[in-house]
Amino acid sequence: MGYFLQNIVNALQWGSFYALVAIGYSMVYGVLMLFNFAHGDVFMVGAYIGFFTASGLMALAAMGSIAIPGWLILILTLIIAMFLNSFVGMAVERIGYRPLRDAPRASAAITGLMIGIILETGNLALLGAQRRAFPPLIPPTVYKVGGVYITNQKIVIIVVALALTLALHQFVQHTKWGMAMRAMAYDFLVVPLMGIPINTIAALTFALGSALAAAAGVLYGVAYPVLGPYMGIIIGWKAFVAAILGGRGSILGAASAGFLLGFIEIFVTMIFPSTMRDFIAYTIILLILTFLPNGFFGEPYSAKLRL
Repeated sequence: MGYFLQNIVNALQWGSFYALVAIGYSMVYGVLMLFNFAHGDVFMVGAYIGFFTASGLMALAAMGSIAIPGWLILILTLIIAMFLNSFVGMAVERIGYRPLRDAPRASAAITGLMIGIILETGNLALLGAQRRAFPPLIPPTVYKVGGVYITNQKIVIIVVALALTLALHQFVQHTKWGMAMRAMAYDFLVVPLMGIPINTIAALTFALGSALAAAAGVLYGVAYPVLGPYMGIIIGWKAFVAAILGGRGSILGAASAGFLLGFIEIFVTMIFPSTMRDFIAYTIILLILTFLPNGFFGEPYSAKLRL
């Protein structure tokens, strides 16, 4: 039982990364009906922004006479990385996707793949192929609860992921901008007649998704402090699967599917060899989509819009 509960904690941590990245995929697809295949690399950029932000703050703390606690540096790193990465997302929307808004969906998909390659190659050109070690912001502390070992880092990652998910859900459901985003997701062609600025809402959608991707990147660096230019590829594709599984445009659906994918991957490795992890995990997801083709919270008519 202790081993089982331990893996639940591990699955919650691993699912947190998928959930935060999947929300960005789901938001863009829900509002603009296109898949931002560069989103995994936006996650990578956010992780690197967090790396340089944390390194700079720690250097400033070392130079000053006042010691800055690690948790405060982590909070500042999260805020700054999310803020700066939101501009990366808006740049991707403005340069890559806005000119192709009325083009076939395949053109936008290819553009997303190309933007991802540009971000990866730019990282290699500027920083080289050497991996970076994310600075240790929080000294690890282990708590034993009923035979389960939980670190303070795991607690921070899970709590922050859940808090950001709920905060974004509240923003979309209870603010004027969120109402505009939901209106665009419902009927993209009518909302301009209602005075809703499409370009502004599209940029906001990319900004919010990219901010959450940056948060995922910083938290990933805290848990697995090795960053590389291709770190976003696998996580990005798996988060894309979670976004599909959650249902078009559903924030809570994408988050739930991200955590579910984390649970499946962790618990599959409990029973089967790790080499079978992806095969079994995606077989389970395929079976779920066979019976729920629109995902957990998807709507039956959504696949017919703007295609």
